[in-house]
Amino acid sequence: MVIKVFLASSSGSTAIKKKQQDVLGFLEALKVDYAPLDIACNEDNRMWMRENVPVEKKPTNGIPLPPQIFNEESYCGDYETFFDAKEDNAVYAFLGLPPPPGSKAPVKEEEAQEELEDEEAKGEDDQQVSEGEEDLGSEEEEELRQLEEEEEGPEVTEQEEEDE
Repeated sequence: MVIKVFLASSSGSTAIKKKQQDVLGFLEALKVDYAPLDIACNEDNRMWMRENVPVEKKPTNGIPLPPQIFNEESYCGDYETFFDAKEDNAVYAFLGLPPPPGSKAPVKEEEAQEELEDEEAKGEDDQQVSEGEEDLGSEEEEELRQLEEEEEGPEVTEQEEEDE
């Protein structure tokens, strides 16, 4: 599978140039096979890119700006989604590629949810134990109060003294 990166070789925007360099540099660092496709010099590349970016991902003016990233025919995203994936350490998932052997792949959302539920269940068990300990503590306190009362003997009120 080849990653296609649509870029503009003769862009007047320094922001676009920096974004393109960031994407290409990161793909090179990861040793990901990619094909840079120039939309400035090749009208077919430009038309293909514009037609294949999903409508919901296109800007309000309808013309997507480079860099745009595809895995063969499948749209991966633009620079912002690439950057987010890079920050989340999920570039391989973003690109639709399996992580290289020995790399720590990010946990899938379903697995993360299962782990969270397991931790919550464990927390509830711990909480139940804590509540039980609190109950034992209150029972012990009650026993302690009763013992103290017995040691002091019965309290005699002024009314009882007058009655005697």
